[in-house]
Amino acid sequence: MHVGRLGLLAGIPHHDFAVPDHVREEVTVPEQRAVLDAAVDGGWLAMVACCNVHVIGLFAELVGRLGRGESACIAIAATEGWFVASDERGRFLREADARVGVGRVITTVDLFVLAIKAGLLSIEEADADLLTLGSRRFRVSFRSFREILE
Repeated sequence: MHVGRLGLLAGIPHHDFAVPDHVREEVTVPEQRAVLDAAVDGGWLAMVACCNVHVIGLFAELVGRLGRGESACIAIAATEGWFVASDERGRFLREADARVGVGRVITTVDLFVLAIKAGLLSIEEADADLLTLGSRRFRVSFRSFREILE
C-alpha cells in the first residue's frame, strides 16, 4: 500500500488474497482505507469475516495476546488452511508458526519476489520500492532483489 503496488496482488499466479474485516477496522487513515476499499472493490482482495465457530474460538483465544487484526489473520488462516501475509515478528510470528504452520507466513519481500517472477514488476522497480519502504523504516538484509533472485 505504501508504494502503490496493491494491484499486483491480482496478478500473482496461484494466489488469492483476503483481508479480515478486523484488519480493515484497524486502517484508520482515510487515504489508506480508500486504497484498501478500492482493492476489495476491484477484486484484488476478498473481505472475510470471523464468522464460523472454529475461527471465533481461535480468535478469542489469541486476542488477549495479539491485536484484533493479527488475531483474525491467524485464526482465519489456521482454520482455512491458508497462508498468512505479514511482516510482523515476535509474538505474532511465534503464534503464526504454531497455529498456521512454520513457513506459512508470506512477507512483503516474498510478495515482491512472486511479482517479479510473474513478470509483473522488474527488479529495478522493486528496488526503487524497497528504497521508498526503507524511508518508512522497512528493513531488509539485502540491497537489491537481484541478490536473492540470482
